[in-house]
Amino acid sequence: MNETVITEMKRVLDLQKHSQIKEGPPSLELRLDRIDRCIAMVKKYEKKIIKSLQEDFGNRDPIMSVMTEVESSVGSLKHAKKHIKRWTRSDKRAPEVPGLGSLISLLGAKAWIEYQPKGTVGVISPWNFPVNLILMPLAGIFAAGNRTMIKPSEMTSSISSLLEEMFKEFYDEAEAAVFTGDPEIGAAFSSLPFDHLIFTGGTEIAKHVMRAASDNLVPLTLELGGKSPVIVGESADVSKVARRVMVGKTMNAGQICLAPDYALIPKNKIDSFVEESKKVISSMFPSIKDNEDYTSIINQKHYERIQSYIDDAESKGAEVIEINPSEEDFGQQEHHKIPPTLILNPTEDMKIMQEEIFGPVLPIKSSDELQESIDYVNSKERPLGLYYFGEDKKEQDHVLKTTVSGGVTLNDVIWHVGQENLPFGGIGPSGMGSYHGEEGFKEFSHAKSIYKQPNLDLMKLAGFVPPYKKKAEKTSSTS
Repeated sequence: MNETVITEMKRVLDLQKHSQIKEGPPSLELRLDRIDRCIAMVKKYEKKIIKSLQEDFGNRDPIMSVMTEVESSVGSLKHAKKHIKRWTRSDKRAPEVPGLGSLISLLGAKAWIEYQPKGTVGVISPWNFPVNLILMPLAGIFAAGNRTMIKPSEMTSSISSLLEEMFKEFYDEAEAAVFTGDPEIGAAFSSLPFDHLIFTGGTEIAKHVMRAASDNLVPLTLELGGKSPVIVGESADVSKVARRVMVGKTMNAGQICLAPDYALIPKNKIDSFVEESKKVISSMFPSIKDNEDYTSIINQKHYERIQSYIDDAESKGAEVIEINPSEEDFGQQEHHKIPPTLILNPTEDMKIMQEEIFGPVLPIKSSDELQESIDYVNSKERPLGLYYFGEDKKEQDHVLKTTVSGGVTLNDVIWHVGQENLPFGGIGPSGMGSYHGEEGFKEFSHAKSIYKQPNLDLMKLAGFVPPYKKKAEKTSSTS
């Protein structure tokens, strides 16, 4: 069966590449049509999307699903539609050459950049936001005039099957096609000679994707993750910090690449943070076990992984605070739910401080001063996101200048990913390349440099035409 799918993937890629060459770059009207069809597709299938997500997760907050999978995806597509005309314009540059400088432009020379479709862009999407993390890149992919092949996660089989059905209805396979299957299919997909490949997922799998893509020198966009820190300053309002961090940490049960992964808090504020966290969780989730507002962990494997982090931390001396407002028993349950959990006094030998958590568990380290927190963050791999809370502008600027991360949200968490006018991406182990908005259009375009020479013989005028010896003698005799 896998061989059949792999053969089919190769056939569709050949079809898309030949169609792109034969038909040439798509018109502005066709690009807009592809984006419009994507919007119409999401709207038509909205209820089925939410239902499929529920089936895959066991329980997933339906309001959050509408917001993150439907509305945000449509928002990205509409943003591209609104700005595509400006993005596709040629970018004029001032021509300049050694010996003549900018004088060359007065002689009639011109230089500019044309943004050209790369061709077929492969999209490998993860399970945590299985619709959003396909459609948001598609805004830039379609705006740039590309075609696409998509490999959704096998871990969310219901939504992956639905996506295959959706795209078949709204797109010809020469424009867009979805291929579902196990990790073997995913490995074969990542080894195809795409014109560009975007992968969203874990760092370890990204290494395999990068190796596979390297055989065909396929340019990559990698959107990964890492341990995104929260730095709390002395000037921070602890109540605000707890409320916003806990909202971010419980969204999708913490199964977000940008979820706050650990917090660095002044010693004198930790007790207040714990109490305020209990209050905000109790107000949002009076009960958790059968509450549809509280999302399940995706499957048994990941449930056991997160539980092992908690057990390991407790066995090594950490204080574990489970925030369980109704004191429910989570030992027997249907949907792999883990209540919000704080880990106080974590040490570096604990798994929870070594691995990305991807769950509703937050380690809290105490700090004596801001520089201690900064030094700790800088001793780790560069994260996808960083969050600073505080009202001290000088302190804020110090954090921004002395730390390196994919992006930053100040006085909240995660929000920078929702800004279409800001590029979204990581750095180092948290990713490479970026997309969203205009940066997404450029990421999936080839910036072709074009120079037009004037009628005047500039090479001769600049002295670049032989014979050089006579010119050198003339120059010597003159001097």
